[in-house]
Amino acid sequence: MKNLRRRWWLGAIAIAAIVFLSLVTAPNNPSRLGSTYSRSSDGYGAWYAYMQNRGTPVKRWQKPSSELSKQNQITLLRVLNQQNSGLNDTEKQWVERGNTLIILGVRQPVTPADFSTKQQNDELINIKIDTRRRARINQQQRSLLGDRYGAVVWQEKIGEGQVIFCVTPYLAANAYQDYPNNYKYLAQLVTQANRSIWVDEYIHGYRDKEVREPGERDVLSYLAQRPLAAALFQTAIVLFVFILASNRRFGQPATLKTAIADNSTAYIEALAGVLRKAQASDFVIDTVSNAEQQQLQQALGLGQIPLERQELIQAWVQQTGRSPTELEQLLRLHGQKRRPSDKDLLNWLKQWRTIRSYVKPD
Repeated sequence: MKNLRRRWWLGAIAIAAIVFLSLVTAPNNPSRLGSTYSRSSDGYGAWYAYMQNRGTPVKRWQKPSSELSKQNQITLLRVLNQQNSGLNDTEKQWVERGNTLIILGVRQPVTPADFSTKQQNDELINIKIDTRRRARINQQQRSLLGDRYGAVVWQEKIGEGQVIFCVTPYLAANAYQDYPNNYKYLAQLVTQANRSIWVDEYIHGYRDKEVREPGERDVLSYLAQRPLAAALFQTAIVLFVFILASNRRFGQPATLKTAIADNSTAYIEALAGVLRKAQASDFVIDTVSNAEQQQLQQALGLGQIPLERQELIQAWVQQTGRSPTELEQLLRLHGQKRRPSDKDLLNWLKQWRTIRSYVKPD
């Protein structure tokens, strides 16, 4: 009976702790779809890095739309995470002065079109579009990308400026890194007016400190300004001591169990012994070289489709600023007829480790 009551107490404490942590750590705005800060599949972090690498800087707009009236001759990209895709009066007046607004994810009706299609314009082909939604445009609008079911991307002139709409918010999301023409097409849209480019991060919950609205604080800031904070802190300490005492953490030492053999390690060691006896260094070099090239390619943000050796070297040189000779020497060992010694193989692996260290992690 005592053990059952003790378990109930521990369960209640655990549930209370989980609820408290959930409230404290809950984000102010959980939707990050389309944010350049996001590395998830629906984020735009990879496209943001792509624009920086090609020498086209993109700035992050973290102010309300009312501040747009102070900006002129800019292009603002907005990836929607909500249904409302209309323009308010301030935004409309701002566009009329000659600015460009690009909105991705405008809600449109579903059509009989295939969900996955490959679209093309005058310069690019195989632009992947994953949606059945299409727009029926009027005479004041012009289709920039679409098919017989309607427009996927279209343009509307407003005064001296323009608004470009797109039915999908995933046009150049992180999930489309294996479709480079999607990234190139969005780059064309934002650079056609030859102006400074901004991405709206305000709608994703990111705020500049000087424009945060009064009362816009997180839960921790709120609790820190209340007498309740001290009580919660003391309660947390008491609960921690109670849990330690109930579990008798500092009691008699427990007997250690026999370590379980790592089957994966044993298998790798056995396979290595077989390959060494068979003098199958060519197989080892081919396997390791392909795996290292694939990891290096993904670290450079080039997707999973294998690239030509020269393309990989050029991308590595561009992002690291190192000499192409360093990577060429490693790739040259792959395919040599002369069987390398064990020392050569160890040095080769160390050089691959050095090559990876030059690539900035995501």
